[in-house]
Amino acid sequence: MADSSKDAPFKTVQVESLVVMKIVKHCSNSFPTTATGSIVGMDKDGVLEITNTFPFPTVDLANVEGGHQNDASALAAAAPRAKANIIYQNDMIRHLKEVNVDANNVGWYTSATMGNFVNASFIENQYHYQRENDRTVALVHDVSRSSQGALSLRAFKLTQNFMTAFKEGKFTTESLQKSKLSFKDIVVEYPVHVHNSHLLTSYLHQLPSAPTDVDVTMPTSLSDLQRDPVKLPLYPSTDILDLSIDPFLEKTCDLLLDSIESHYTELNNHQYYQRQLAREQAKITAWQTKRKAENAARVAAKQQPLPEDEWQRIFKLPQEPSRLEGMLNAKQVEQYSKQIDGFTANVSAKMFAVRGNLLPE
Repeated sequence: MADSSKDAPFKTVQVESLVVMKIVKHCSNSFPTTATGSIVGMDKDGVLEITNTFPFPTVDLANVEGGHQNDASALAAAAPRAKANIIYQNDMIRHLKEVNVDANNVGWYTSATMGNFVNASFIENQYHYQRENDRTVALVHDVSRSSQGALSLRAFKLTQNFMTAFKEGKFTTESLQKSKLSFKDIVVEYPVHVHNSHLLTSYLHQLPSAPTDVDVTMPTSLSDLQRDPVKLPLYPSTDILDLSIDPFLEKTCDLLLDSIESHYTELNNHQYYQRQLAREQAKITAWQTKRKAENAARVAAKQQPLPEDEWQRIFKLPQEPSRLEGMLNAKQVEQYSKQIDGFTANVSAKMFAVRGNLLPE
């Protein structure tokens, strides 16, 4: 993967806790439909600070007719580059400036399910922002992973090599070999740090903790505390002893199999193109051989030879399909593989812990 320090002037992404809460709430309320919005902030000393955010307005599907526009997720995924939302974003940024709030657009955010976010819409949205301002990122909030108690918020940015290739629109085998571009060079991930204001941190430290018992017996002297120290209650959890396979692991494996099938579909399409190209080239070679023999006979008969470049008008070579979809699918397979690697760590440890009871005697 490309080095992040070479692709952007910042090295880390700092997100305010209020921004995190807004993103989590919007994505959770819109689940399973994709949620998107804009983020604002500033770049300071190698840290991209994200200080505010606002969602893009939703489209009333009742007034939309025809085709793929009826798909709410497709509409939401394309919202960051929609003309109406661009105008809405500019108006919101202008209003934020009027109230003296950070109003520099630093990217956008989107929701994901089980890490499924590497697609054409994600690439087009990030390219739309990054071509205007290189200091922009895409925040991805995984609602499914976050529902288990661990916040999943990641920051991505397109690499400069991929930006150049996407601008040219050439993802042929020859161009990829020349630029040495692979699926690992599509996006680069940055570390995300959640930041609280000093006032909020002070407030959190001053929150009183709930007493363990309704009637608390106060010590009468210092010797009572030394003789009978305060014992914190222990709440053992039996959830860690559950040997069932994580349902998210099963779902991720299913998605991984689907991505592998899509990869083989793209591979079959490219192999079909190669067979078509080989057949056409064989026809062209046979035609050129025949035309050369005819011209040799005409020259021997002292006649004007026929042009040998007419094959360009007679034959038409097939157009090579874009390899972009295959690259994105390979990147998604890598994403699923990393998730499975993280899931299986806990499951494997449990299985090895009880392997003595599982093995036949």
